[in-house]
Amino acid sequence: MGDDLTRRFIRIGGRVQGVGFRYYVLHHANDLGIKGFVRNTRDGWVEVDAEAPTEAMVRFISLLRKGPGTARVEHFHVSAQPVTRRYDSFIIAPTVH
Repeated sequence: MGDDLTRRFIRIGGRVQGVGFRYYVLHHANDLGIKGFVRNTRDGWVEVDAEAPTEAMVRFISLLRKGPGTARVEHFHVSAQPVTRRYDSFIIAPTVH
C-alpha cells in the first residue's frame, strides 16, 4: 500500500471561504486517511496539499470538487507533486498571503 502513495496540490476558488470549506476538507481527509493540510489564502482561494494512496485520493478529489452545500466551487486546479511523506496527519494550516 505504501508504494501506491500519491500527492496532489489543489487550489479551489469560488465561494469557498467563510462557508466551512476547510472543516469539510478536514473531515473527509480524516475519514479517508489523507495526510497534509488545508488553508485559506488572502486572495480568496482554498489550498490543499494532500498525500494518500491513489484510491483514497481519487475519492477525496471528487468530494472537494463538490464542497459543502454552503460553498460554490467555480475553479478547481489539481497538480501532481513529488511524494514527501512529511505529513503525520491532516491539519488546518494558517492563512497565507
